[in-house]
Amino acid sequence: MKTRAAEVGDVEQMSAFLKELTAAGKRKSPDDESFVRAHYIEGPSKICCTVVEENGVVLGFQSLIRAVAGNPYGVETGWGIIGTHIRPSSARRGVGRALFEVSSSLAREASIAQIDATIAADNLEALAYYEAMGFRTYRMPEGLICKRFDVVPPKK
Repeated sequence: MKTRAAEVGDVEQMSAFLKELTAAGKRKSPDDESFVRAHYIEGPSKICCTVVEENGVVLGFQSLIRAVAGNPYGVETGWGIIGTHIRPSSARRGVGRALFEVSSSLAREASIAQIDATIAADNLEALAYYEAMGFRTYRMPEGLICKRFDVVPPKK
């Protein structure tokens, strides 16, 4: 397995497994290729979008964007907003941990002090993942649990 920046050539695979997550009831957001390209690959607030791949197959990806005023998650301006998506057949293989190592490092480089993960309250796997990565619940809007990660500044 290796991590690298997501590219336009990954959009088809990313969309395909997002559709798997939608079909399994684990995703409610759009999953089509145009959404993936606009939101994850070319987003204007993007800090990074990283994939883990093995033998040319994208096993998962994680996006990190900078929260702007009026964002749909209600996250404070300047925080990071993270989203993690793992191919169902690749769960429990360390994909999420590998992705977060990259995202947390790039968050420090981008001077992000906090990262928000807004998760559906019934998505137990995602809640457990973010808890294992060190995120802690800080607010609970209707049907959601918002977890916060405090980014440690780099050592000088």
